[in-house]
Amino acid sequence: MDISRKMTEIAYHALDEKLAVNINVIDISNVTSIADYFIIAAGNNPHQVQALADNVTEALGRAGYESRQIEGYQTARWILLDYRDVVIHIFHTEDRDFYDLERIWRDGKLIDNKEFEKEEK
Repeated sequence: MDISRKMTEIAYHALDEKLAVNINVIDISNVTSIADYFIIAAGNNPHQVQALADNVTEALGRAGYESRQIEGYQTARWILLDYRDVVIHIFHTEDRDFYDLERIWRDGKLIDNKEFEKEEK
């Protein structure tokens, strides 16, 4: 398994562990050079959005991966965690539909979450 896929798996499980809403993983490697994967998830309130971001950064940090940049943590409406080849977008549920990143990146390949559930075992 390549590094970006492993990072994606770790981030997915960290989001799932904190009950993120509607986790989507999009393989954008054939669409753009900015990253291999986008992970898009949501939380129901600002505290959950921050807790999701904290859990992802902690899990990836334990695995030896450090973020290049974190944006939006204080307002907790849209937190962006940039890990170079993996970019994690954590929205407040009220804002997710407005930005609709899945539509913007529809040329990417939406990965079935069952793939990550299998990898956990």
